[in-house]
Amino acid sequence: MGNSKQFDARIAPYRHDSPKHRFRLTDIDPGAEPLSSGDRELDKASILTLAEQLDDLQRLFYADRRFKLLVILQGMDTSGKDGTLRGVFGRMSPLGLRTIGWKAPTDEERAHDPWWRIHHQVPGNGEIVVFNRSQYEDVLVPVVKRQISSKQTEQRYRQINDFERMLHETGTVICKFMLHISKDEQRVRLQERLDDKTKHWKFDVSDLETRKHWKDYQEAYAAAISATGTSWAPWTVVPADSKTHRNLMIATLVERTMRQLKLRAPENPALKNIHVR
Repeated sequence: MGNSKQFDARIAPYRHDSPKHRFRLTDIDPGAEPLSSGDRELDKASILTLAEQLDDLQRLFYADRRFKLLVILQGMDTSGKDGTLRGVFGRMSPLGLRTIGWKAPTDEERAHDPWWRIHHQVPGNGEIVVFNRSQYEDVLVPVVKRQISSKQTEQRYRQINDFERMLHETGTVICKFMLHISKDEQRVRLQERLDDKTKHWKFDVSDLETRKHWKDYQEAYAAAISATGTSWAPWTVVPADSKTHRNLMIATLVERTMRQLKLRAPENPALKNIHVR
């Protein structure tokens, strides 16, 4: 990946960490591959290496217990949230790792504020939690369907920022990834689900209705990223037309984030004089 400055320069166009600046999703090419070596097989080998390194880091993370890690995966249907879970986090031990797939809120969840159900699932000390969809569904679907007003939308943006700042201030590291797929690539992947009987379970007719509102969702994503990309919880837009590059980029950034924490295994002086006979 080169030195740190070169790496940061490659990533910079895909990061957003200031609500003061408008983010333009249309500036990001879903087919871009900023971290690719140019060799697909070499990139796949790099992903495997990173996945093994993440497994080692997770064990140390669990032992250290000073931090919590929340990884958020957002994206249009077929953008690869499930594939990312398998390809990037699939080698990690279930000990200290949880994945949450968010669906439409239940009646009980609707009876509370939108963040109530989210707060119940955030990571504890030494735990890594990966959200497949997240609290951002509440500023995407209701916005596109015009179920909330502009004032309510802005209020939710502020509440999300405050919620994530609270998590950050109490030891949670937050990585937010928007998996950015093109409309053409989505069409190909949806058709694959129809053509392959083993993938029929992944196809939902409602996906076609959502696809009709592609432009509206792209605008809703851009607005949400603009308003909630903060220094304590920045967004990274991941070009996702290439499944390999998508996994390479996310694995690289999560591995880098965890190494920067300077994790360490705690010492227990009480064990120094104990010998197994």
